Amino acid sequence: MERKPKNIKRIVKKGYAKVAKQGISCCPSGSCCSSSSSARDISKTVGYSDDEMNAVPDGANLGLGCGNPVAIASLKEGNVVLDLGSGAGFDAFLAAKKVGKIGRVIGVDMTQEMLERARANSKKGGYDNVEFRLGEIEKLLVEDNAIDVIISNCVINLSPDKEAVFKEAFRVLKPGGRLMVSDLVLAKDLPEAIKQSVEAYVGCLAGAIRKDEYLKSITAAGFQEVKVISQSSYPVDAMFKDLKGAEDAVVSIKVSAKKSQGAKK
Repeated sequence: MERKPKNIKRIVKKGYAKVAKQGISCCPSGSCCSSSSSARDISKTVGYSDDEMNAVPDGANLGLGCGNPVAIASLKEGNVVLDLGSGAGFDAFLAAKKVGKIGRVIGVDMTQEMLERARANSKKGGYDNVEFRLGEIEKLLVEDNAIDVIISNCVINLSPDKEAVFKEAFRVLKPGGRLMVSDLVLAKDLPEAIKQSVEAYVGCLAGAIRKDEYLKSITAAGFQEVKVISQSSYPVDAMFKDLKGAEDAVVSIKVSAKKSQGAKK
């Protein structure tokens, strides 16, 4: 049976609330995660360096990413950065170091428990240039033309309305602003059992769409110069059990796009 958007959001919110409370990695059900996969192991696999992982407060890295968007964002001192689905603050804190005291990072997450964890981490790390807002990435509480760079890590695939996410991203970016996203897409269709799996939704799998459809959604929102910076097979077998039929179906991509200088919204 097809899941409705509201049901999907409720499932994801409940799952990530449990992740935030327990500080566990991968997904909220112990049955679907490999016991040998720590947050640090997962983060190293998807592109984070030891220096990056050591630079953030303990508890900020929950191993929930599928790439390292900060590494490709070419952030500059003074930039205003928006992190879609900021979780416990890992990428937001890395971005904060790059933009400096004259820059600013805004993290948006729809899970109250994750937001509380991120704010606690921010206070612990003394991040004066970071703020976290409760909200949905399909309807951002951010003014028009206010952001220099948008980053997001393995979050947009969770949304049941990806087109709305990219339209909102386009709206809040300044003319000439950049979108830098790490996410999961599909190289082939997932088996129906996985599409309907709660664990697979929270684990970023069941909500993923075909790569060409994902890129078309970015272009349709008004973005230009949409490019896949890198692409790699995602090791779902290292994080989930019993995913027969999903081998080589899931791909991790890093995508960049720009809002033209002449665009307003």
